[in-house]
Amino acid sequence: MPVLARRWRLPYVALLTVVGLLLSASALQAYRLSGGTRPWEPFLWEFSSIGVIGALALGVHALIGALRGRPWLQQLAAHALALPVFSGLHIAGMFGLRLGVYALVGVGYHPDPLPTLLVFEGGKDAVTYISFSLISRGIWMAQAAAARAQELERARRELAELQLARLADQVQPHFLFNTLNLISSVMYEDVPRADRLLCQLADLLRQTLVAQQRIEHSLGDELALVQPFLGLMQARFGPERLVVDIQADAAARDCRLPALLLLAPVENAVKHDVARHRGRVTVGVRAARHGDRLLLTVSNHGDTPVPESPPDPDGGFGLRNLRERLEARYGAAASVAFGPDGGGMALTLAIPCAC
Repeated sequence: MPVLARRWRLPYVALLTVVGLLLSASALQAYRLSGGTRPWEPFLWEFSSIGVIGALALGVHALIGALRGRPWLQQLAAHALALPVFSGLHIAGMFGLRLGVYALVGVGYHPDPLPTLLVFEGGKDAVTYISFSLISRGIWMAQAAAARAQELERARRELAELQLARLADQVQPHFLFNTLNLISSVMYEDVPRADRLLCQLADLLRQTLVAQQRIEHSLGDELALVQPFLGLMQARFGPERLVVDIQADAAARDCRLPALLLLAPVENAVKHDVARHRGRVTVGVRAARHGDRLLLTVSNHGDTPVPESPPDPDGGFGLRNLRERLEARYGAAASVAFGPDGGGMALTLAIPCAC
């Protein structure tokens, strides 16, 4: 992994250029006040220093990265050795560039004696090195924290997907067993009809297996599973007993939701209402998009009252499973309401709409 990622190279060079220009402008003013006659000299002095320091700063950053996790004594020893190397390379590179440029333009250049340079530049280099080391350490720590956050988020997503898959796995056997129980009675009345129903059930189960592999899909895909199921139940009970009413606008159909989310609630609506009613029952599925929210309603209404039975406060297996799946997928962003609705019952879901 490079010390400086490709996307940061141009901004880094631009930063060094801006710093060099600012320092050169300040040095130029002092240079003119002292009687200087070659305006390019302050620019050479500052850019020769900034350019070499810019390259050495990358080395310091790499060193800090290599020392991460090492004992403090080892880190201090490494810095004690690296500081004079940093200062020596800075001085050699900076004055090497200056002497080269002055030689090219034919102008004499006479820097201070080497001992003076080492003392004067060495003090500044020590401050620069320490500053770069602290900045670099902060950058490495920030990158490590970001990496940990990404890994935690990845683990959280994988855990949520596994939980959703486990909950989705629970839907299919439950749905299958209840549907087989509903069909079983037909075999004693009309064997060819029961055979047709079982073939339709097999086709529906193949579709649910495909949907289950996707974890989530669009509401349109979900309704493509709900409609055949209700068609199967209409064939079982007869259209005079079961009326299907599905309404979903185009914007709602594009919203994504966990696969097989509505199948169990719809199946429960058939099982717990149609199967116990003597008259006609309407099972409705309505979906509408309101801004960034998807509102779903599964309801059942009968023409005649059904015998009273002890209510399940959780709404049965389907609703418990649904609540767990929504909590795993959306957390507090999803809401579930279940209760009486006129002459029947209604389940209302509100979830974020992501297309």
